[in-house]
Amino acid sequence: MKSPAPPNAASEFYQFTGTEGYIVSRPLIEAVNCAIALERPLLIKGEPGTGKTLLARHVSEGVGLPIESWHIKSTSKATEGLYVYDTLQRLNDARFGEGNVGDIRSYIKLGPLGRVFAAENRHVLLIDEIDKADLEFPNDILRELDEMRFTIMETNDEIVARERPVVIITSNNEKELPDAFLRRCVFHFIEFPEPDLMKEIIDVHHPNLDTTLLDQVLVKFYWLRGQNELRKKPSTSELIDWIAALLRSGITPDQVESHIPFLGSLLKNEQDTLAVQEYEERGGNLPSSWSELGPKYNQ
Repeated sequence: MKSPAPPNAASEFYQFTGTEGYIVSRPLIEAVNCAIALERPLLIKGEPGTGKTLLARHVSEGVGLPIESWHIKSTSKATEGLYVYDTLQRLNDARFGEGNVGDIRSYIKLGPLGRVFAAENRHVLLIDEIDKADLEFPNDILRELDEMRFTIMETNDEIVARERPVVIITSNNEKELPDAFLRRCVFHFIEFPEPDLMKEIIDVHHPNLDTTLLDQVLVKFYWLRGQNELRKKPSTSELIDWIAALLRSGITPDQVESHIPFLGSLLKNEQDTLAVQEYEERGGNLPSSWSELGPKYNQ
């Protein structure tokens, strides 16, 4: 027999339900709250432009916690997230008689992970695009993420987190992540939004958009995404920018019905842009209704 749920368990579990500026699906809401409840990192994957990085900022807003971000580069090292010992500055100070070179602690600069651990209050920590770093990077931060503590080797000071931060890690799936790292995470893949959800997202950025224009915009957008020869399919963020360009230029729904204006807002390499331009020049038919996109989009 299952134990009854404690009173208000659901309300305590669902700390994050989205914000006015970020529309989330039910599975994503559940993944975020599961990670918060289990005090495990949340690993978010999905194609570029689906709002992975923005999620952390809106979780911060939604649960009322400050945020610290660690944007990973190909050259990033795990130790840089904890702290950096500025030996060069110390040498320069010693050479020119400046600074307190005898106090080594004044040359220790905490990184994003270190600052979150040292903070008095709980934070949201974004580790953005972890797959940009080398293969060993995820394993190199495992111990610190598990134990929420680290030691500054130069001073033997130990930094211990007062509260476990809400850790959100994003990946564009450029590299496979180690199994040992994955076992410690709650995982969610952000599926590309279907038209109904996309309309809600657009309404956040462009409220009260003319429905005829919205319909033509989405038909063209999903048609483009369905072209297999495109090397880079347009993303949600590019759709939002495209609509902004259409509105500021005064483009009408009829113009969007017969043509795709400002193609460079949607497609970001010359091969894709040229392919669509040549298709139009050859008299290729652009869809103007959902029925032309096939059964998947028949509404």
